[in-house]
Amino acid sequence: MGVAVRVIPCLDVAAGRVVKGVNFLNLRDAGDPVELARKYYEQGADEITFLDVKATVDNRDTMFETVQQTAEQVFIPLTVGGGVRSTDDVAKLLGHGADKVGVNSAAIARPELIGEIADRFGAQVLVLSLDVKRSGGRFVVTTHGGREETDLDALDWAREAIERGAGELLVNSIDADGTKEGFDLELVTAMRELSTVPVIASGGAGSLDHFAPAITAGADAVLAASVFHNGELTVGDVKGALSAEGIVTR
Repeated sequence: MGVAVRVIPCLDVAAGRVVKGVNFLNLRDAGDPVELARKYYEQGADEITFLDVKATVDNRDTMFETVQQTAEQVFIPLTVGGGVRSTDDVAKLLGHGADKVGVNSAAIARPELIGEIADRFGAQVLVLSLDVKRSGGRFVVTTHGGREETDLDALDWAREAIERGAGELLVNSIDADGTKEGFDLELVTAMRELSTVPVIASGGAGSLDHFAPAITAGADAVLAASVFHNGELTVGDVKGALSAEGIVTR
């Protein structure tokens, strides 16, 4: 076992509030993002991921403000995704205190964006976010929070993105998202086999015994949202469960 695995709470943010829904539907309020991020930092989170789920122009300033306030209080890496379409967007987020950015739809629309960001800021800044769904016996990439399937094979796309300069893969199973029935281990394994960069497993965490299998399947980090927001589990609980399985955490 090499590098310590990371536990990453994810906050879906809309209009300055954290929201949570099942499969991206029925969003409901889960609190103030800055307060929640600070709570998770105090619990021992290794990183925080913010996803701007309604990445509209009028929402952007609220998001920059949220990132800046969080960066002033939370001293672990912050990744921000949602609505990143250009290297200037990345520069602005980094300027407000983000450490990494998640890119999803814009990279699908224009894959050159990956190389542009990696060239300007370094691959370590770029997290390729993949919303993956099973379809016709394979894994495909979806957009719009899993509502629209593309014809992109998820494994091929991950390979291409890494070649173009993605420094990390955030692999979110749309099928598992919000179900609380565990991560999609087959998907994690498939990504690990092809990836030369860290793989973050996302989607499906519902209980303490779900986290270790994701690491065993090949994830370098585990990401969860509602189990933390609802207070069902703390970051410390998850780290304890991983340690009990002999997995090294920070």
